[in-house]
Amino acid sequence: MDDRFEKLTTNVAQIHKSIQKIKKIYMQSQGLKSTHVMCLYYLSDHPDGLTAAGLCELCKEDKAGISRILNDLENRNFIAYEATGATHRYRSRAHLTDAGMACAREMRSFISHALEEASKDIAEPQRKIFYKTLFTIADNLEHLSQELCK
Repeated sequence: MDDRFEKLTTNVAQIHKSIQKIKKIYMQSQGLKSTHVMCLYYLSDHPDGLTAAGLCELCKEDKAGISRILNDLENRNFIAYEATGATHRYRSRAHLTDAGMACAREMRSFISHALEEASKDIAEPQRKIFYKTLFTIADNLEHLSQELCK
């Protein structure tokens, strides 16, 4: 039997741990937590704002986690909610403030640097094949997990 399972799981776990450590160290330097990264990232991609439900879907986080993150970001004046008739903040769109946009720009610059460092010895054709393969594996495992839950 080959060791693909062992290599896949241990290497994916190591990549995940390294990314989490990098996010933690960088965000601490900004006075934030690593959990804020993906919300800032997606909000900076959506100038029209996102609802908490939309962020839950994009970030693959639960409602309570996103709610805590959004409260933190609002308390730090990194996001504001649009004025709507929605009775629940969960249905209102959160937008980055100027301070939030500045933080997100700096964070995205750091992300670009980290990605360059992570793939510095990989040629572009190899990188494309790697990501295509990684996404295929992720999709296949997601489908399998959904089938097993039926």
